[in-house]
Amino acid sequence: MTKNELVAKLRDIEWEDFEVKEAKSELPKTIWETVSAFSNTSGGWIVLGVKQSGKTFEIQGVGNIEKLEQDFLTTLRSEKFNQRLAVTSKSYNIDGKRLLAFYVPEVEMKPVYYNNPANTFIRMGSGDQRATEGEIRAMFRDQSFGKKTEETIPESGIEMLNLNTLRSYRYALSQTSNLLEYRDVDDVEFCEHVNITNKGLLTYAGLLMFGKAPYVLRYVPTFCVDYIEIPAPTIQEAEVRYTYRIPEQENIWEAVQIILRRFRTLVDAPIHIKDDGFATTDESQYNVLREALANMVMHCDYFDSMRSCIRVYTDHIEFMNGGCFPLPVKDIIGKVYSKLRNPTLAKLFRYVGIAENAGYGMNKLASWEKLTGTTPSITSDRTYATVSFSLKSAIQRRNDNEGKNEGKNEGKNEGKNEGKKLTPRQRSIFKLIEQNPNISMVEMANQLAVSISTIEREIPKMANVIRHVGPKNGGYWEILTLTK
Repeated sequence: MTKNELVAKLRDIEWEDFEVKEAKSELPKTIWETVSAFSNTSGGWIVLGVKQSGKTFEIQGVGNIEKLEQDFLTTLRSEKFNQRLAVTSKSYNIDGKRLLAFYVPEVEMKPVYYNNPANTFIRMGSGDQRATEGEIRAMFRDQSFGKKTEETIPESGIEMLNLNTLRSYRYALSQTSNLLEYRDVDDVEFCEHVNITNKGLLTYAGLLMFGKAPYVLRYVPTFCVDYIEIPAPTIQEAEVRYTYRIPEQENIWEAVQIILRRFRTLVDAPIHIKDDGFATTDESQYNVLREALANMVMHCDYFDSMRSCIRVYTDHIEFMNGGCFPLPVKDIIGKVYSKLRNPTLAKLFRYVGIAENAGYGMNKLASWEKLTGTTPSITSDRTYATVSFSLKSAIQRRNDNEGKNEGKNEGKNEGKNEGKKLTPRQRSIFKLIEQNPNISMVEMANQLAVSISTIEREIPKMANVIRHVGPKNGGYWEILTLTK
């Protein structure tokens, strides 16, 4: 960071990678929170010798700059933190006052904390936030990113697989030109070749993909691939909870086959007549949804309590997954990048043509804009990821009907919730917001031991006492009035 870059940052307090602190003669106690937050998020600069008052900064300088630098670096090499951190330092002289800055990079092995795991922090906007238990657990699981489902299960074997499911997969494989040399081998040899088994033991990937339900739930009790069709633009507007919900399936392959059949009813597939008179069907939109499903399955953290779910609304479809992407979305789209949470699952889907070649999946999702004129939404948090697509035909139908009922129900619900008391669950949500105005709905769901859809359903009913300010993934909650 150059002197000019430093001065520019001092004019704007909204930098996520920049934190100023007073430090005349000793290190501030909160500096360790920021070290943890930068290490666990995206890295950043800590600048000592600057006082912040609201939106203004006052350069005060530091006293014994050499002592402060030595104290900081020595502490990082001590046992205060759970791992050694490679931090660089730099000094500045602005108007005769000396500043000391440290660059703390993001680390690969998270979480980074001091003294104990409860002192794990993450960067939210321009401030440090203590990580929740769910976020800390997700960091620990991410240490084995790309490895857990590759592990074998002790005392397991091919008899724990649903062989009908496996044969269904092998039939789908026979319709491609992949793995031709393994078309006629028996199931045992086939499973060894594609890492369904390893030296006779089932891998977690093999069990999840083709296992019998009792064994899948025994070893991965949180397993679920959910799919729901909701007859409204939002859960809150739906008169009934859903019109279709996939029955719980034994394994991933069985769930995917049903979901793919439902996808064909959601999108347009225009027929084109070629010059030779033969017709072809354009399945480009269907293929994007198929890729999104494959990405969800390949990136899912099956050992998280959050269930993967596809919600189909009247105007959009949403893929929500437990487990974040390995990098920020902006660093993946437009590049050939491949780092999968579940490598064997990814290969199994690529073999049968359900997923793109490694590294191209995110670009496939981005092609939705060219196909429909609507931009997909792709977000990733510490504990979950969401991909959403507008369903253009559904939007058009809604627009065609817009205004038909204009004014029909005007005033019908006016004052409907005025004075209405909160339910016990809503009071629990209100209390969480009182304690932490920056809390996310995912964190609420984790702390109250309910699903995210439950929180999404309750929040709109509390519009007379709370409101959310700022972007969906961020911002804060504002309390409008006291609860009743």
